[in-house]
Amino acid sequence: MKPHKKVVGFSLLFLMLACSNQPFYDVYKTVPNRQWHHHEKQAFQVHITENGAKYDIWAYIRHSGEYDYANMFFLLHETGPQLADTSYRHELTLATTDGRWTGKSAGNLYENSLLLKEDYIFPDTGIYTFEIEQNMQEDPISNITDIGLKIVRKK
Repeated sequence: MKPHKKVVGFSLLFLMLACSNQPFYDVYKTVPNRQWHHHEKQAFQVHITENGAKYDIWAYIRHSGEYDYANMFFLLHETGPQLADTSYRHELTLATTDGRWTGKSAGNLYENSLLLKEDYIFPDTGIYTFEIEQNMQEDPISNITDIGLKIVRKK
């Protein structure tokens, strides 16, 4: 293979990899004063225009190193066209058993993600609302900085 064909081939491969699995929806909400109360649901509205496609749905939690627990429980509420209102409880592990924080870190901030739904097909087009509600015994929980929802359309 000639050198210029290799460059073109690698460039095309890089471009295809860079464009695959890009988020269809990627939004973060800041938790005021790093105090997340039970009654403060973080709401995300997503407009689905294609109901035959498969999606992966992820929740993201950002916290500071002063967070008091090794995990976090939250409820995911989902409403939308032709969808019965649903609510599921999830647990997200934030630290190892020896106390080291997991996830991506930037200084004293840590980000963890949890795959909520894999290869999910929305039943119809329209507006879907996802609400994330903290479900810990303590109210409020401190040192949570951001809550995010990411939806990736599968190719």
